[in-house]
Amino acid sequence: MTHKALAGLPGPFRADQLKSGDPYELSRGHPVVCLPTDGRGSSANLVGAQVLGSDPDVAEAGVDTGYALSEDTLRAPDVAVGNVPDRPGWVQGVPPLAVEYADTGQDEAELRDKIAELLAAGTRWVWVVRLGLPRRVEVHAPGQPVVIRVAGDLLEAPGVLRNPVRVEALYDVEAANAATLRNLLQRAGYEGLDGVREEGKAAGKAEGISEGRLGGLREAILGLAEAKGLVLDQGQRQ
Repeated sequence: MTHKALAGLPGPFRADQLKSGDPYELSRGHPVVCLPTDGRGSSANLVGAQVLGSDPDVAEAGVDTGYALSEDTLRAPDVAVGNVPDRPGWVQGVPPLAVEYADTGQDEAELRDKIAELLAAGTRWVWVVRLGLPRRVEVHAPGQPVVIRVAGDLLEAPGVLRNPVRVEALYDVEAANAATLRNLLQRAGYEGLDGVREEGKAAGKAEGISEGRLGGLREAILGLAEAKGLVLDQGQRQ
């Protein structure tokens, strides 16, 4: 289905006619084919979902979650933050933050339609991560001009995310792991690894904890990181 066809009269299809796993979204009743993602895109989707979903203020996040914006429009952002209930069926409403990954061969006209439909339905931000060079993120918000952020810049979503997100953490594995580790420690009540170290030292002094028990604490932290699939560099392990 071409974008030109989408610009005409509403199509005949409805969201309730699609089921989970169907390779389509719907735009005003017209099917939009969703093709498989290549290696670079799928890897970036994974690390982006990891960073955003682990933020300490995020209770719900999902990948390719289907949102019924209306009876004839169904959209599935690559990553959705917020409003991802743990039950079957298409989700009513929208996520407050949606992330789309765009790479070589992107259908730009269809992407513009998708962004416009999400924002019109109530999404507060759509972040479009451009994986081609130069890598960057486009920030779309209702009634606002598009803002471009590049590596080293911070992305913010007040009221949705507690922590700002570095642009590169949405596609670079090492940056994503560092941000995710920070998020997981904050979920456990620590601001970072320094907080864990200081608590260990204080507990050791107050209770006479042996080096063996402190070693156990270190192993527990490393085990948590490995269980979450994080790859720590030597400095982080130290």
